[in-house]
Formats: sequence, structure tokens, C-alpha cells
Amino acid sequence: MKNNYMKLKFPALSENESFARVAVAAFVSRLDPTLDELTDLKTVVSEAVTNSIIHGYDNNPDGEITIAAWVEGTEVILVIEDQGRGIEDLDQARQPLYTSRPELERSGMGFTIMENFMDSIDIVSVPGQGTKITMAKRMNSHLELTDESNAASTG
Repeated sequence: MKNNYMKLKFPALSENESFARVAVAAFVSRLDPTLDELTDLKTVVSEAVTNSIIHGYDNNPDGEITIAAWVEGTEVILVIEDQGRGIEDLDQARQPLYTSRPELERSGMGFTIMENFMDSIDIVSVPGQGTKITMAKRMNSHLELTDESNAASTG
């Protein structure tokens, strides 16, 4: 069940990448995340949105990116989706240092970063139809605060 959620849709413009990061950070702020947790979330949003812009839409601003986020207990779930060109070989795209756009001097670490910063990640991509990335991260700082307050009130 989605206790609280948000959904954004915006053009695939590079200047909207920072907007997406800040919007997700503001949304999760009620969970009182640590600076590290917040940085991790902002980084994965940045990676996913940038991938949609550069790889999904080839920098075509006519494309749209959708971000949905919700909270389940102490877990934040993010879904970042485009209707761009999709990924031909998902296994290859998930390999560290692989990039389909080497001429742009991209690092090829986007999926690796997402996998390392989040607790779970699921990628569904259909060539010619787009890519949907679903990621989840437990906010441990919130969990620790809850545990401490429970201990203080019972002890």
C-alpha cells in the first residue's frame, strides 16, 4: 500500500535533472534521512534521468520522463521511466564501464551506481518502447530513530 506518493512528468531536458533530484530529496525528507542516504537517492535519480535523456531520447527534448516515488514503512520506492528507444542488450548495459555513447565520454557506471546505492533495482526495457527502473532503499536513519524513541519510552 502506498502511504504517501508523488508523481512527476517533465520534458527530457538536461536542466530538469537537478529539478528531479531536488524533488525526490524534498519528498523523502519527512523520513529524516542521513546526508549519505539523501546523497545516494539524489545520485541514483540523477543517473537514471541522465540515462533517459542521453540514451533513451538522444537528447531530444520532445521526450518525457516520469518519476513516481512512494514510502512503504521506512522504505522509499522510486520508479523512473521513459518511452525512449529502450535498451537492446540489458545484460551488456549493466556491465561496469559499458556505454552506448562513448563519443560523449560517458563513464558507463550509471547502472552500477544505482545497484550499489540502492537495496534493490529492477530494470525493464523494451527496444523501441522505453525503459522503466524500479529501485528501493530502506531509510535506516528513520528506523534507528524509531527504535531509539521506542526504547526511551519503554525503559
